[in-house]
Amino acid sequence: MKQSSDKGDSRRHSLPARQLRGSDALVARAAATRNLELRGVLRLAARRRLARVADVPAAAAHSPASAQAMPAAAGAPTLLKRVDVADDLLRLEISRPPGFDYVPGQHVKMGLRGVLRDYSLVSAPHQAYLEFFVELFPGGRLSEHLRTVTAGTAMALGSRAKGRLAVDERYRNQLLVGTVTGIAPYVSFVRHHLAQGADGQRRFIILHGASYAGELGYAEELTELARQHPETVVYVATVSRPESPENAGWGGAHGRVEDHLAGLISRLGLTPDDTAAFACGNPGMVRNVAQDCRRRGFATFTEAFD
Repeated sequence: MKQSSDKGDSRRHSLPARQLRGSDALVARAAATRNLELRGVLRLAARRRLARVADVPAAAAHSPASAQAMPAAAGAPTLLKRVDVADDLLRLEISRPPGFDYVPGQHVKMGLRGVLRDYSLVSAPHQAYLEFFVELFPGGRLSEHLRTVTAGTAMALGSRAKGRLAVDERYRNQLLVGTVTGIAPYVSFVRHHLAQGADGQRRFIILHGASYAGELGYAEELTELARQHPETVVYVATVSRPESPENAGWGGAHGRVEDHLAGLISRLGLTPDDTAAFACGNPGMVRNVAQDCRRRGFATFTEAFD
């Protein structure tokens, strides 16, 4: 599954056409490049271009309706909570409809106002709500609605979860490599496993990367779980732009996740006989990690987020 985005949608008729075309061109270039750092630079430039439109604050560029909560009908999915992780990253908790079942690693369509996209579930099946880690794209039709969505708003949800990404129970070790929102299914894996009282029966080794420390959603939760359950959770976070002011004070690893993969495998003594490997997130990273892991003989599973 590719986590859907709406980064190419330019239905923002209230904004000047020239600014829109420039922003869309930057977004398109970001989507096309395989260079993670260049991709981040282009997205940042697109966000700044939109924010400068007619000297109007970014929030004012949305239609009034997108900023207003739409009350949900009884039993309908409702936004319970939003957390702004970074400028373009949100954590959303949505009420869980009766009878909505899924397994860790699956994804479901989620959205509002008739616009839905596929997102992996962060929450685990035992939790009463559905949780998503969402990246917003400048000018995206759903993204622009989500920028101003508030608790209590009626949300749309697909009828069932899909996807085959799942813990491989043949192996004690699950090597989970992800970038930014690619962490979503891994959090679900860990929460579910610990909720089953299976501490120590399986080990989740999570290597998580982002350009900036602020994009490492769930780092606090995973760091604490690794402290509490060292036999079950290993968490390594890395930033690819350590020199950036946004990473001032960062005390973790530096570089892309690919730079740390071999060392982590060696340090923990992981072998194809006891370890399954996963790569989830940026398509370029997914390709590189999958090639490396398969070359080493690991059973490898992937999911790319465009």
